[in-house]
Amino acid sequence: MSCSGCGTATGGKPNGCKSNGGCSSGGCNRMNAHDWLRNLPLVDTDSQCRVIEVSFSQGTRKDFFRNPSLQQFEKGDLIAVEGVGGFDVGEVSLTGEIVRLQLKKRGVKEDNPEMKKVLRLATDRDIELLKQNKAREPEAVIRSRAIAKQLRLDMKISQVEMQADGRKATFFYIADGRVDFRELIKVYASEFKVKVEMRQIGARQEAGKVGGIGSCGRELCCSTWLTEFKSVNTAAARYQNLSINQTKLSGQCGRLKCCLNYELDTYLDALQHFPDNCDVLQVAKGNAFLIKKDIFKNLMWYTLPDSNKQYPLTLERVRKIKELNKQGVRPEELEPVEITSSKPKEDVPEFVELVGQFSLKTLDRAAQRKRQQQQQQRNPRNNNSNSGNKPGGPQRPSGPSNRGPQRPPQNQPRGPRGNTPPRKEN
Repeated sequence: MSCSGCGTATGGKPNGCKSNGGCSSGGCNRMNAHDWLRNLPLVDTDSQCRVIEVSFSQGTRKDFFRNPSLQQFEKGDLIAVEGVGGFDVGEVSLTGEIVRLQLKKRGVKEDNPEMKKVLRLATDRDIELLKQNKAREPEAVIRSRAIAKQLRLDMKISQVEMQADGRKATFFYIADGRVDFRELIKVYASEFKVKVEMRQIGARQEAGKVGGIGSCGRELCCSTWLTEFKSVNTAAARYQNLSINQTKLSGQCGRLKCCLNYELDTYLDALQHFPDNCDVLQVAKGNAFLIKKDIFKNLMWYTLPDSNKQYPLTLERVRKIKELNKQGVRPEELEPVEITSSKPKEDVPEFVELVGQFSLKTLDRAAQRKRQQQQQQRNPRNNNSNSGNKPGGPQRPSGPSNRGPQRPPQNQPRGPRGNTPPRKEN
């Protein structure tokens, strides 16, 4: 899904907002919520919600602000709001009654006295100042990383977010443990001439800010639509019969993929019909160990210690064997079911024995004949003049020809030089 600006094609190729899920139009902003109460008529205008939702920094952060004025703002308007020691510029993402539901969802009171206020619509000067300070962010990231390395702090600066008026900067960092950055804040304040705020984030939040393409071929969920990160453990992979391979199960953040939780509830609901405590079944040949559970075919796969073959058993058969084991009885066989593929069998071509039908001589003759033809095509004059001398070439006829009168044969011997006969001695 994308907005009209991202989906517009130029030369047969999509444009793309290239802003990691936070385009300017707000159509594909990953933190946006659909205002399904927009067309709801209001009876009492005095009781309408005076709080609006504003998003900052290309949709990666949003907050609530109170609108004390009588001016009405629409979604997509750039407004100036109260900041730390100044003002900040953001984009209106939600207005109206839907904001009350968002406040309740996030546990924010509408009459909170500490809620900041909306100042005005953003002017051209505000927007120009915002662009200038946003252009300082890439250089600030490089410089802040170098300063942290000089102070030998075990941390990584992921992103720097400047306020619109340039009076405050928020440094997002990643660290495994606690970091004493009291000296770092002093250096940052003197270096960038701003008020410094340090905020720690996790590896998943960093991957969402950086963005990228996952192993599925699509954009990362954390950079497009996922806003809340839930804990993921290897039990989710075991329930789904996935191999515990850290390389395949880890995302670009180095943690387990968030998509392991997407179908986990479906697998847990399907596994409720499977019998419990059936990891080992006792039969006459030995103990059969459970390998995997197939929720699509309602089968349980077991293997015996004397072979590597896997035996699929139905749920009824597993329950029956388990009841017999409780009574001290070991059945003779597992009685596995036969797995038949639903795909039609393809006709396999029969094997034809060709050994002895071809000899090397026939191949050599064909190659020699091919070389002769190629040589004739390259030198047609030489081939015509010397065709009579070749063993395989055409022979000159011995009878009379139609070329005209022939000279009588001369029986005199020829000399070593020329055609003149040798001189006779007296």
